[in-house]
Amino acid sequence: MSTAESYHFEQLEFLTVGTLGPRGQRAFYLQCRGEGQFVSFKIEKQQVAALADYLGRILADLPDSDTAETDDSPDLSLREPVVAAWTIGSMGVAYAEETDRLIIIAEELTDPDSGLEPATARFTLQRWQVAALVERAQMVVSAGRPPCQYCGRPLEPANGDWCPCQN
Repeated sequence: MSTAESYHFEQLEFLTVGTLGPRGQRAFYLQCRGEGQFVSFKIEKQQVAALADYLGRILADLPDSDTAETDDSPDLSLREPVVAAWTIGSMGVAYAEETDRLIIIAEELTDPDSGLEPATARFTLQRWQVAALVERAQMVVSAGRPPCQYCGRPLEPANGDWCPCQN
């Protein structure tokens, strides 16, 4: 049994990622609204980058679809209030061929010794929603600190974007 609430969204108005805080100290969030619920989850930058990369590759590999795409450009900025229901520990992606939908499943980060079952969140998305999420995630991740040209780690703005490996 988990102490956090689980969520299941079949019809989403939006699913987005965004950040709060200054560069170098940003907190990342996955946020959605659908079926009368509005919820945010804390997520790591690396998870956002990996999810965008993986979803982009899945979209490229899917066969052409007969489903009409929307040409609406959804507003994917974070909405207030941004209060995390829980922190995402792991994520999985599936494709439902019969409905031509991608499904993202997020699992709560829990202490394995707690004996508690992690809460889950399931998001069912149309292709255009996934494409918009990928674009937004890539933009949010790339807006962070630039990498060091030598070691690839993010530069610290507090010390003038200097890296110790530059010695």
